[in-house]
Order: sequence, then structure tokens, then C-alpha cells
Amino acid sequence: MGSLRWVRMEGEELDAFLGRGGTGVLSFSTEGEQSPFSIPVSYGYTADSGTFYFRLAFPPGSTKATVIDRPVTFVVHEHTDEGWQSVVASGRVEGIDGQPYESTVVQELWAVRIPSVDVFDRPPEDVAFRHFRLVPETLQGRTEFTD
Repeated sequence: MGSLRWVRMEGEELDAFLGRGGTGVLSFSTEGEQSPFSIPVSYGYTADSGTFYFRLAFPPGSTKATVIDRPVTFVVHEHTDEGWQSVVASGRVEGIDGQPYESTVVQELWAVRIPSVDVFDRPPEDVAFRHFRLVPETLQGRTEFTD
């Protein structure tokens, strides 16, 4: 039996793993000894710019409203036939609502697929959503390798 190792995932392999979208965990930094504020989210991804796109809900009293301007880490992971793969991106999310139709940001947002996940106690059309992007300051991918 071979030993398990992790190797860096980059370029086309990383872009293929992220595809045009999926799900992951977005974690916001907090103050002092508090644990990070982490939420599962759907995302879209464009390989051309290496940008992640999110559609986040802000129901009344949402904790996200208090942490949205803080540094984030976004993690995507999956077990495939070849083994485990993961990507960790970090930086800050940026609100993109109100951008002109012809802007690259809006064109990229419309080109990605952000899976719809209904986890709300009311119809999605009654939930306030805002759009954000993450242009990572760091982006690291790893894939399992057995020799």
C-alpha cells in the first residue's frame, strides 16, 4: 500500500476543480478570542480572472451584516475518484451590486453558475440577497497523491 501525500493543485487542474461554481464554506474573521463566523455558501467561479462570486442573504438581524467588511477565508473541498481535493482562498469580499451592466464584474457574474440552495424559512423571493465577489489575495489548491 502506498503512502498518502498532498501535492499542490494549480492552473488548469485548479480551475477544473472549481468549475463554474459549487458550494463551500466562507469564514469571516472576528475579534479577539471569538471563533470565526463561518457559513456554507454557494459560489460561482471564473477562471479567466480567478474570481469567486457569491449571492448572500441578509435577513433581518443577520450576523453577516456585522462582519461583511472583515477578512475572509473561503474553502472548497471534495472527494473524487482520485482522492481528496481542496482549495483555500483568502482576502476580502467586495459588494458588486449597482455596477454598470457593461462592466466586467457584471458580465462575469452573469457567466457563472451559483447553485440555488433554499435554506430559508420563507420563499427565496422574500429574502434580501446581495452579490459579492472575492478576488483572492492568496489561492492554494491541494490534491491527494498516493504513491
